[in-house]
This record gives sequence, C-alpha cells and structure tokens, in this order.
Amino acid sequence: MPEGDTVWQAARRLHDALAGKVLTRSDFRVPKYATVDLSGRTVLNTVSRGKHLLTRVEGGLTLHTHLRMEGAWKVYGTGERWKGGPAHQIRVVLANADRSAVGYRLPVLELLRTPDEDRAVSHLGPDLLGPDWDPEAALANLLADPARELGEALLDQRNLAGIGNVFKSELCFLLGVTPWLPVGALPSDRAARLPGLAKRLLEANRDRPVRRTTGLRGHDLFVYGRAPRPCLRCRTSVRVADQGDGSQERPTYWCPTCQAGPAPAPGSPQRWRERYYRTHN
Repeated sequence: MPEGDTVWQAARRLHDALAGKVLTRSDFRVPKYATVDLSGRTVLNTVSRGKHLLTRVEGGLTLHTHLRMEGAWKVYGTGERWKGGPAHQIRVVLANADRSAVGYRLPVLELLRTPDEDRAVSHLGPDLLGPDWDPEAALANLLADPARELGEALLDQRNLAGIGNVFKSELCFLLGVTPWLPVGALPSDRAARLPGLAKRLLEANRDRPVRRTTGLRGHDLFVYGRAPRPCLRCRTSVRVADQGDGSQERPTYWCPTCQAGPAPAPGSPQRWRERYYRTHN
C-alpha cells in the first residue's frame, strides 16, 4: 500500500496537472457517479491527508480517493498514450486542455460536498506531512493502548497518519526495538524520539523517486525487503514474519541482534513466511 510520502507525491502531481484549470472532460466509470459531469468547473487544488487524496473542484465539491493496494493516479499529456492498465480498470478521468489525470483501480472513490470532507478523514490522527501535525498528540495516541504491539500501533492511521509497512519496519529498526514490543514497554527516551523521527523520514522521502532511510551508498533500506540478507549494522541475517491477524497480516522485517523485544521464533508455522524471501529478493 502506498505510504504517506508516495500519496503526497501523487497529490502534487494531480495539483500541478489540474489546479487552476478548467475541466474539459469528466468521466466517472463507476455506477454511482455515472451521470456526474464536472466539465466546465475549475479544479482548485489537490491535497493529501495521510493516505487519502482530496481534489477540490469549483462549486463546493471534493473528489475523495484512496489508493489502497492496487490503485494509482496517472497523469498524461495531450496525445500521450495511457499506460496505467487496461481501459476496464479506469475508474475516473479528469482532463483539461493540457493534461489528463486517470484513476486506475481506485477502491475508494466518492464525490463529497467540500464542507463534508471530514466525513472521510476526521478519524485520522495527526498527519506527518500535513499542516495539522502535532507530535505530542501523536505520541499520546500511540501510548493510549500500552499493551498494543508497536508495529500495529504505528500502522493505525487513527494514531498518526501516513505510516505504512515500510516505514513501520524501518522506524522500529532505527529505534532499536522489535515491532512486537508493547508500546508501553518502549523506553521513554525512544518514545520521545519516535514522532520526530517518523516525520523526518517521511519528509526526507516525499521528494524522492526511490525511498531511502539509510544514507548508505547502494543500500536504500535497513531491513524492509532484506531478509535473509545480512543486517547493514551487525551482519546478522534479517528476519521476516507476519504481523497482524488474518487478512491484516503484513510482512514485517527486523534484525534479531540490533532490535530488542519479543518476536516470532524462526520456523513459527503461523507467522514465519519464507515465501517473502522469494518475493522480496
């Protein structure tokens, strides 16, 4: 799933292509909005809110979209071939005289009155890349359930908005704790560092085409996607296991030497997934 930095980039691409220009084409390819036509209206802006996208249009309307795992917004110039997927995967097209923004495989697409945007995003915690960022509130949200696993708490967008599976694993590595450590067991000095560190990581990557957390030449990430290769710090084999329950399980990476705290034992039939070695390397 795209994380806060890549959604921020998508918002910027849409804003640059559409904002301040009159729509010459509006094509909604979902039954609920099949008769909607925004042609003739000016796009005001596009902003990100955590992993959500809000495109505001003249007349008090907002197009709310969320990419989840498979969705994508692609921007094309006049006459440029659309390459985001087959035509049947297109959910919406917004175009002006110069650019076409094409939404592919969008699992969330709804047209709201702009004053009602909160209905879609009010549940979110402080946005790491947004004007509402509040590190104290974010930390208080995380600590409100001290028994919860840190990795799960970081992924909960109600605590703070923008962290996904990559940044979860990388943050836990940089803090020196496993993602399975209960939030309440996180040492106070590291808890105090967490919000600022998370913000710095996302801010550093919002303008990059390739996400990087290490600062090391030839190595973009410390642990995510690296199992079973050696840890960049201690050379222990990086491990991977599922974290979460049922359909919410996600591959989670950590170094058993550099990161303190509980973790699944190698060979655990429920959480250890060697298939991630094959698919992520």
